[in-house]
This record gives sequence, structure tokens and C-alpha cells, in this order.
Amino acid sequence: MRVFPLTVTALAAALALTACDSGGSGSSSKNSSACEIGKVSVQVGSASVAPAAGDTGEVPVSLTNQSAPCTLDGFAGVALKAGGTSASLSSLSGAKNQKLKLAKGDSATFSISYVRGKDGDAASLAATSMEVSLPGSDATQSFPWKYGAVAGNGSATKPNATVGAFQQAGD
Repeated sequence: MRVFPLTVTALAAALALTACDSGGSGSSSKNSSACEIGKVSVQVGSASVAPAAGDTGEVPVSLTNQSAPCTLDGFAGVALKAGGTSASLSSLSGAKNQKLKLAKGDSATFSISYVRGKDGDAASLAATSMEVSLPGSDATQSFPWKYGAVAGNGSATKPNATVGAFQQAGD
């Protein structure tokens, strides 16, 4: 009878995966099935650039799995960098995370929304690059930030910018 051994194996695998997840967010709680930079291609798409200070812009980021099936469970990590300053972005208020499983060749997208700041203003972050990481992995990839200064929420180290939830792309 083959059903029983497969059911027991599936149950054991599910319990093993559940036991491995401590629910924390440190380097000791890596998810082995999490999508990783280096195993997915990441591209920053054509942005809807904020033309002037106070305007809002959108920067789409897409990724395509180039390896074994993996999972996106959480929000992308994005940090804007300017010289020696690094400012992490928070997730979009009210955005709901959806767990996405990507087979080889599958794609997903997320967007970065930002408010354009005044060039030279001490409360704006004159970002020159952004660093992207995926949930469950510490690996990062840097991209140029060519969309102007980002307005700060009281200071340049608290940029008025957010990261949206992953969305399945393609078919």
C-alpha cells in the first residue's frame, strides 16, 4: 500500500520544515527554500520618476527565478545609500504579504514608492544607490539610484519611501 508511506513522508517533511522556522529575523533563521539574490535575476524597470520636489514616483523591481523552486515570504529589503549614509525602507502601510512560490522561470515584481526631495536639502537623502535583499536571505545586490533626492520624514535618514508587496508576474 503506497498511500500510507507517502502520507507519512509528506507529514514528516512538513513537520521538519515547520520545526526549522523559528519565526525570528536573524541570520540563524534562514529559510533554505527562500529565493536568493544570485539564484534569481533582479532588474530595476523603467521608473515613473517624480519630476519635482514633493511629487511621488514609483520604481518597479522584477525578479525571475533562475534555479530550483523557491519561495518569497515577506517583503524585499531595500536600503537607499548616499555616501556613508544607509537608510532602510519600511513596507507600504496596509500592504499584505502574499507567500509566492516561484518555479524556475517564474517571475514576481514589487515597487518602491518615493517622494522626491529637494536637492541639497539637509532633510532629503541624496541617494546614489539602492541595495536589495530578499526575505529569508542576507545576500544583497546594488543598483544605481538615478531618480533624484528622496524627501525625508523629519531627517534624511528616514526617507519618505516604501516597499510594496511581491506580486506574481507573467501568466
